[in-house]
Amino acid sequence: MKNIISILFIAVFTISCNTENNITNKDNNVELSEIIERVEPPNWWVGMKTNDLQILVYGKTISDLQPIINSSNITLKSVEKVKNENYLFLNISISKNAKPENVEIDFYKDDRLVDRYDFSLLDRDDDASSVEGFSSSDVMYLITPDRFSNGNPSNDDIKEMYERPNRDNDRGLHGGDIQGIINHLDYIKNLGFTTVWLNPVLENNMKRSSYHGYSTTDYYKVDPRFGTNKLFKELSEKAKKKDIKIVMDMIPNHCGSEHWFFKDPPMDNWFNNQAGFKVTSHRRETIQDIHASEIDKIEHADGWFVETMPDLNQKNIKMSTYLIQNTLWWIEYAGLSGIRVDTYPYSDKDFMTDWTYSVMNEYSNFNIVGEEWSDNPAVISYWQKDKINHDGYVSYLPTLMDFPLQISFAEALLDDFNWGKGFVKPYRTLASDFLYPNPNNLLIFPDNHDMTRFYTQVNNDIDLFKMGIVYYSTMRGIPQFYYGTEILMNSDDNPGDHGLIRTDFPGGWPGDKINAFNGNGLSNIELETQMFFKQVLNWRKNNEVIHKGKLIQFAPKDGIYSFFRILDEKMVWVVFNRNDSSKTLTTSRFDELIKNHEFADDILNKKRISISDNILINAKSALILEIK
Repeated sequence: MKNIISILFIAVFTISCNTENNITNKDNNVELSEIIERVEPPNWWVGMKTNDLQILVYGKTISDLQPIINSSNITLKSVEKVKNENYLFLNISISKNAKPENVEIDFYKDDRLVDRYDFSLLDRDDDASSVEGFSSSDVMYLITPDRFSNGNPSNDDIKEMYERPNRDNDRGLHGGDIQGIINHLDYIKNLGFTTVWLNPVLENNMKRSSYHGYSTTDYYKVDPRFGTNKLFKELSEKAKKKDIKIVMDMIPNHCGSEHWFFKDPPMDNWFNNQAGFKVTSHRRETIQDIHASEIDKIEHADGWFVETMPDLNQKNIKMSTYLIQNTLWWIEYAGLSGIRVDTYPYSDKDFMTDWTYSVMNEYSNFNIVGEEWSDNPAVISYWQKDKINHDGYVSYLPTLMDFPLQISFAEALLDDFNWGKGFVKPYRTLASDFLYPNPNNLLIFPDNHDMTRFYTQVNNDIDLFKMGIVYYSTMRGIPQFYYGTEILMNSDDNPGDHGLIRTDFPGGWPGDKINAFNGNGLSNIELETQMFFKQVLNWRKNNEVIHKGKLIQFAPKDGIYSFFRILDEKMVWVVFNRNDSSKTLTTSRFDELIKNHEFADDILNKKRISISDNILINAKSALILEIK
């Protein structure tokens, strides 16, 4: 496939970088006027596959400037003016044999040097191109940074930012930051998590509700209330030393209305509906619908979520290139192991093909998970890499969030026992796995930052809750749990309130009466649940049969459901009893798998049991049986 970054743009005018230029009297001692405000990307690396770059240059009335690059490593192919005279786009090519160096980009007005930018070509980390993405061997811990831990109170209130901190407001800034996450990496590791997914950390300088991060106002800058770019990189490096991967949340569909290039866009089609706000129809089905009208497709894809989230026009080649390069820049800069893509089907789908291809071509072992909130596996599977679609659409997205399984399993735990209800719902969902090219690479989860807390979903029933934790820890796919699930954090007072769902983690702030990091002040049931997580996840961590094993499920009967994970000579049998009373399970029904086995290790109860005849399963409980 043709990489979008490699496309050479038609130049409005071209300046070659040799002595044929009329500008030859450069004075290195000249006093520069510093009119260049932004250069993006700010640097690049040698030895990457992506060597043809678009450099966005921004400053007041700079379109008549003539840039010169004096380097044998970089060729300035063309310079493009656009409608807005505050922009220039430089199309450069970096030599495949380039060495690290600091390259000066000089900007001339007529024959006078007026500004200079130092564009660094950096050396790559040794394993940068082969970084291992998250996989089914991992368990992901999702954190909303503002609500986890305040590791540096001095960055809570930044005078240059619009919004002031207010911990009493559940939609306000509470002060959690990157340093707070660094401080508690050992807590995360000891629980058994191997990957951390962070809700967005880039600058989100909006006038209210800026804590959540989904209205980016600078694509190359960490929000100063969370820390700095350097600190984010430090988090990634320190996590890696503890065998923890970092996943970055990215939003290619929209930015915040306070973004500098929304206030001063380079051209008239930098955004969709740039002349005036139009809300999206949210009709995501138009993407797959063979009967869909063109206007319905447009009203979904080109509409905005809200007036403060302008919709980026990825059909504009300069915008699409900007977004792709930004993604590659953050992966390389921070040493990321994955990306979670917000609102995946709202972006232009052809752009998303180019975007995912560009990332996976540069980092072949990487992983990206996309959010497509649908209860239909046919809709979800449309986006996964290697899917042969009815319309010929090709995707390079490895992983999807498995909303169909989340929805069906949550319903199963609360259903009555009538026909077609209960465990038959997730059973049927899994029966549709044939639609996916790789069902083992789906992200499975009981809840996340946009959903009612799982403990609230099950009406604060600890037995149903534990059944859910066992299910997601042993099912095919990549488990993800939201911070605080391990201590039964809930959203009982208002189940759908996002501010409440994203409650502060106890112990993350000085003076907290309860400290979940060391257990002080937690109730017995909260401590017990924390230990339950630690037991199950650390057992899972080194268990390849759960990571890679084949899934075989048995149809639910009488409120009992079970499945096996099988790899080589190893088997794990997981059994669920949703009844309010204990049940005896006759094991002869499962002889096709266990007829030659007499005993199994009961992982949760830490004992050896016989499986040759009957198994007693307690009311509303789960068993994890290891059969060797």
